[in-house]
Amino acid sequence: MKTRDITIVAVMAALLCVAGPLTVSVGPIPLSLATFVVYLAGAVLGAKRGTLAVAIYLLLGLVGLPVFSGFTGGFQKLIGVTGGYLVGYLPCALITGLAVRPDSPEVGPRWRLPAFMAMGTVVLYAIGTAWFMFQTKNSLAASLGMCVVPFLPGDAAKIVAATLIAKPVRRAAYIRVCF
Repeated sequence: MKTRDITIVAVMAALLCVAGPLTVSVGPIPLSLATFVVYLAGAVLGAKRGTLAVAIYLLLGLVGLPVFSGFTGGFQKLIGVTGGYLVGYLPCALITGLAVRPDSPEVGPRWRLPAFMAMGTVVLYAIGTAWFMFQTKNSLAASLGMCVVPFLPGDAAKIVAATLIAKPVRRAAYIRVCF
C-alpha cells in the first residue's frame, strides 16, 4: 500500500476510535455512531481498505485502548455480550465496500450503496444477535426485541446520512489517494 492509502485507512480508523466510545444506553446494547463510520469506511475506502480500517479499530480496542462503547477496551469487551456486534463491523464494512469500484471515485447507482449498507447491517445484526443469545441464553425473539428492533430507525438514518456524504467524501479521498 502507498503512504497515502495507509494514511487514509488510519484516518478512518481514528474516526472509529472517536465515534465508538460516544454512546447512549438503550438497554444491553448501546447506541453509538460507530456503525455510521463503518458505513463510511466501506463506502469511501472500498472493501479491502474499509475492512482494514475497522480491523485496526478492533485491534486497538482489543489491546486495551478505550475505543469501545463507554470508553472501554480489552479482550473482555470482545467476548462480552456486545462483542458479536463489534466483530460484525468487519463484514459490514466489507459488504458496504463491495458496492463501490476500487478503481473509480463513483459509487454507482443511487440504490446500490444503501442496499449494500443494509445487507452489511443484516450480517452485523446476525452475528451480534447470535453472540448475544449465546452469552445470555435469551430466545431469538427476546434478543431481537432488545438488540435489533430499537436500533432499526437509527441505523436507517445512519445509512441515509452515510449515503449522502459518501459520494463527495469518496471523490475527495479518491482524488487525493490516486493522484
